[in-house]
Amino acid sequence: MAYRHWLVTGGLGFIGSAFVRLALRERADVSVTVLDAMTYAANPANLADVAGDARYRFVRGDIADPAAVEEAIGTGVDAIVNFAAETHVDRSILDPEAFIRTDVMGTHVLLDAVRKHGIARFLQVSTDEVYGHVAHGASRECDPVRPRSPYAASKAGGDMLVLAYHTTYGTPVLITRGSNTYGPYQYPEKLIPLFVTNLLDGQQVPVYGDGLQVRDWLHVDDHARGIVHVLERGNLGEVYNIGGGNSRTNVEITRELVRMTGRSYDEAVRHVVDRPGHDRRYALDTTKAQTLGWSPIVDFANGLADTVAWYRARADWWRPIKSGDFREYYQRQYASR
Repeated sequence: MAYRHWLVTGGLGFIGSAFVRLALRERADVSVTVLDAMTYAANPANLADVAGDARYRFVRGDIADPAAVEEAIGTGVDAIVNFAAETHVDRSILDPEAFIRTDVMGTHVLLDAVRKHGIARFLQVSTDEVYGHVAHGASRECDPVRPRSPYAASKAGGDMLVLAYHTTYGTPVLITRGSNTYGPYQYPEKLIPLFVTNLLDGQQVPVYGDGLQVRDWLHVDDHARGIVHVLERGNLGEVYNIGGGNSRTNVEITRELVRMTGRSYDEAVRHVVDRPGHDRRYALDTTKAQTLGWSPIVDFANGLADTVAWYRARADWWRPIKSGDFREYYQRQYASR
């Protein structure tokens, strides 16, 4: 099914910008409007490659502001893909209210706009963290959500609202829940970009606790492809897990990054007090998405090496970020640990 004008919220962020670049590169008949509040993790440089494309339009605004959403919709859109969210668990522990406002109230505003304008599809981009800690096996879409951080709870709240609108109003919705995503243009607060940039700058990296937390890693291009696939082929009212199938402990990831940057593990790594309520393991069953014809194609070893090479080559992108407000946040987050 063809949806020719897509409103992408949070399109200046990491996964959102990858989605926009992919859409404009691989869908010649699609135009994209990006609505972004330009909070700390948004970066216009993420979409510099498409800024001159006649099919691309940008609107600055907050998804929790109905007037901004109306401006972005303009003369009409066929689908909304909602990437806009507060996303970092550590920041949610410091400031839960911001997460509730964007991830729940912002989703509500978008859903009301879908109903008002008769928009054909609304896709909510969510996370595997809503399932909570998974001791054994892999989470399926029918499993209950058991969020354990303010971030995961706010995303689960948004998901429940999306599904409730489908049941109550017949709103044409879809949800994707992605696993830990990595790749170029990721704001350097998450594990891989934080560790790579610290290592390249000769700094230590802070490993939480024993570092044996397990995450399933998914390249950002595979994640973007999965979202496009679900948007175009998914069944309305359904949830689809998008996972990479690359389970690694944080220590394993750290050792690889240390090796790739030519550092010494004992010199470069500092184990710090663990995050409160830190989930031990996530894992996703992606059978349902694969029935639509999607599967990840980026080899993890190659994807990780390419990511390190990108950050090595693009210090012009990340050094300005880490020299600003980020430095204050980093000190607040890690100094006492």
